[in-house]
Amino acid sequence: MRFFSIPLLAVIALASVAAFAAEPGAVTDSRNAPVAQSANLPNVLLIGDSIAGGYTKYVRALLAGKANVYRESKNEGNTTSGVAHVDEWIAQHPGHWAVIHFNFGLHDIKLAPRRSEPAYPGGYEAPPDQYEKNLRTIDARFKTTGASLIFATTTPVPDCRLDPPRTKGDEVKYNQIALKVMHDDGVAIDDLYNVALPLIDQIQLKQNVHYTQAGYEILAKSVAASIEAALAARQGN
Repeated sequence: MRFFSIPLLAVIALASVAAFAAEPGAVTDSRNAPVAQSANLPNVLLIGDSIAGGYTKYVRALLAGKANVYRESKNEGNTTSGVAHVDEWIAQHPGHWAVIHFNFGLHDIKLAPRRSEPAYPGGYEAPPDQYEKNLRTIDARFKTTGASLIFATTTPVPDCRLDPPRTKGDEVKYNQIALKVMHDDGVAIDDLYNVALPLIDQIQLKQNVHYTQAGYEILAKSVAASIEAALAARQGN
């Protein structure tokens, strides 16, 4: 299993399906913006929640002239949504992928519903055993594309009262589950959790899982670096 990350000093130098409402602090992510497409460049698909939405435009800028970067048009939400929609995500235009960079986690660990939503089984949107099962299903479907796969670890949850509520530390437990699955499946890791953690007080919004624009730029550097490494590995094969 390959780990991609940006050295901390370099980082320092240097945003669901429609049923999910936007959380406080979520940003408009430009994921519906036209992709500067070139037939001569590899196609990259970004899958994730509003955190991925926040870094999408920066990843596109960093990979300009290197890859066509696409993003699903809605917040992908939790892994249960992923199982339900993975086929349509990978079949979207252009439908052939060199790299798929993906994350699920922050929605899976949500503890209690908004008033308009039904109760979650086991207290979570996706309890740990369901999260693992769902990830394995999603991985298997992604593998059918022939793309190089990269899983981004779930970024830190602050110790505060969130809407919707999450418990600080649950993201660590779910990351451990995800890392086991990805190790078993031979999926590379982009460790966004540990990219964000040392700088969390400077780059994360107060009492929120979302990030400042500077924070999204930092995450984007790690995402883009992991994608470039995967593309280089494909060229070397």
